[in-house]
This record gives sequence, structure tokens and C-alpha cells, in this order.
Amino acid sequence: MTTQTAEQARKGAGKKAAQAEAPKWPEQIFQKLREANISQMVYVPDAGHAKLIELCHQANDIKTTVLTTEEEGIGVLAGAWLGGERGVLLMQSSGVGNCINTLSLAKVCGFPLVLIVTMRGQWGETNPWQVPMGQITADSLRLAGVAVLLSQRMLGTKLFKD
Repeated sequence: MTTQTAEQARKGAGKKAAQAEAPKWPEQIFQKLREANISQMVYVPDAGHAKLIELCHQANDIKTTVLTTEEEGIGVLAGAWLGGERGVLLMQSSGVGNCINTLSLAKVCGFPLVLIVTMRGQWGETNPWQVPMGQITADSLRLAGVAVLLSQRMLGTKLFKD
């Protein structure tokens, strides 16, 4: 039998309380996608979006497409719009840089484009290569008029272990 110190018990209780209070943002976003009649979801795999991706995969009326690079998603969603469907592109902030030129497609052709971007390079970031794009993502997408950003504080830090 193991005995816990008071400090270990306090940390464990605090962690459980934080998990219990954690917002159910993937479910909330999924519900909003449903309300907006989203029928296509395209994404580059990302741990920050994992639960939302799983919810979309489980929905029989949402077509999910895995991309090899984020800018492909803008073309896929342009085609969906031309075919009378609505879609959403999920990506990490590091992928925003891949999309800057392609964002002009939505602007020039006048189709709605929703990006849901999990942020990197913010609070708790351990990978310095994520910081530069993380610093300019919000301004870049604000100027393009196209994104919902999910803060790294909301997602938590990536631990990169099993």
C-alpha cells in the first residue's frame, strides 16, 4: 500500500477538480457546427482537435477528409461550397503560414471559410519553432477575416509522451 503526502493529495485533488471544471469546448463547437449545417470537415491531424475530429467522424452526416497540408483544405471547401455544402477546416497555428496565398481564393470567390485553429507558440510552449508563427497567426487571420482561434491555455501544453 502506498501512502500519499498531503502535498501529493492536494495536487491530485486539484488536478481532478481542474479536469471536472474543464470546458467541454469540443462538444460545444461540434454542436455549433451542427447548427450551421456543416457537412464537410477537413483537417490535418492534431492532438488539440482530437476530440472534435472524433465527434465529426462519428457523425454519419459529416464527411471527414484528412489532408496532407492545410492549404488543400481551402480548395476542398471551395468545392464543397460550389456543390451546395458547408464545411470547416481544422488546423494548428503552424499550418496557417501554409495557407496565406490560398486564403485569397475565399476572398476573391466570395465563399465563406471557417477555420478552427489550435494555437501553438503561446503559454506553455516547449517547441521554439512554434513561437514565430504563433505570434503572427491571429493578426494574419484577422486580416484575412477567417478564423476561430483556440488558445493554448485552453488546450493545455503538449507533453509529447504516451
